[in-house]
Amino acid sequence: MIVSASQPYFAPFAGFFAKALRSDILVLMDRVQFPRGTTWLTRNRFKNDQGVLWMTIPVWKKGLGLQRIHEVRICNEGRWAAKHLASLKSAYRNAPFFDEHEVAVERLFSEKFERLIDLNRTIIQHIMAHLRIPARVVLLSDLKIDSDEPRLSVDICRELGATRFLAQAGAGKYLDSERFEKAGISLTFFNPRRPVYPQLWGPFIPNLSAFDLLFNCGPKGHDLLLKSMEGTC
Repeated sequence: MIVSASQPYFAPFAGFFAKALRSDILVLMDRVQFPRGTTWLTRNRFKNDQGVLWMTIPVWKKGLGLQRIHEVRICNEGRWAAKHLASLKSAYRNAPFFDEHEVAVERLFSEKFERLIDLNRTIIQHIMAHLRIPARVVLLSDLKIDSDEPRLSVDICRELGATRFLAQAGAGKYLDSERFEKAGISLTFFNPRRPVYPQLWGPFIPNLSAFDLLFNCGPKGHDLLLKSMEGTC
């Protein structure tokens, strides 16, 4: 059984889902520390007629000190959710498959999630469902594990009965290959290529939120993810 792990980013880019597609279980690392500075946990890039469209989810941080990701609360004051929804509709209303997701997107920005992890997990599972990614999603905070790296990933594999742990190439410096070997778990690295696909609004921009892939390509996004993994190990 193949297990992978990722932080629960806001509307992640396609590479996040390429890894999930190669996994049986995807663990969302929501028990690790929430960064103090800017982070992909609360912001991501989309595309409109001006080029890159940044969206940020406001969260409560002031006076709260260090927080775990699953503890972070969304600031639901102001009109940011309505503005984000209007921006998405303006940017993607003419995308071939936006209509199929419009109701879900409206729900995402009107439900007023209390915790960031709940919003991000809902988005991740929506995208996974429509990209036909069957991996089971598990929250680290739901597992009985209280360790940190370099033990954490090995402990996750043991808890879930994994035979292989799949990580992107850049994670190698954080993982202890000897611990995996001693535990009888294969540690595999891969580096998916960026899928290239038709976009609205001029020249192609890589590494946008996977919503961009989904709105423009619909079910074909699954095949594009598969193609992005060809030749990777």
